[in-house]
Amino acid sequence: MRHQTVIEVPQDILDSARLTIPELKIEVAVHLYEQGRLSVGRARELASISLGEFRHLLASRRISPHYDETDWDEDVATLRKIG
Repeated sequence: MRHQTVIEVPQDILDSARLTIPELKIEVAVHLYEQGRLSVGRARELASISLGEFRHLLASRRISPHYDETDWDEDVATLRKIG
C-alpha cells in the first residue's frame, strides 16, 4: 500500500491562481521535472496523465526532455515487458 501525504490548499489560493486541483498537480509535476527533481515517469504519475500527454505538455512549453540513467532503465523495463 502506498502512503499518501495530504496538502491543504485554501480554495481562495486556487481561485486566485485560476487552477483546479488536477491542474495544480500538473503544474507541480512540470516544475519538479523541469528542475530535475522528478523523472519524466514520476512526474507524469504525479500529474495523473499518460506519458505521451506529459511529453506533449513539456514540448508545448518548450521544456527540453531530460534523459538520464533512470529514464533509460524505465525504457528498458518497458521494452522487456512488451517483448
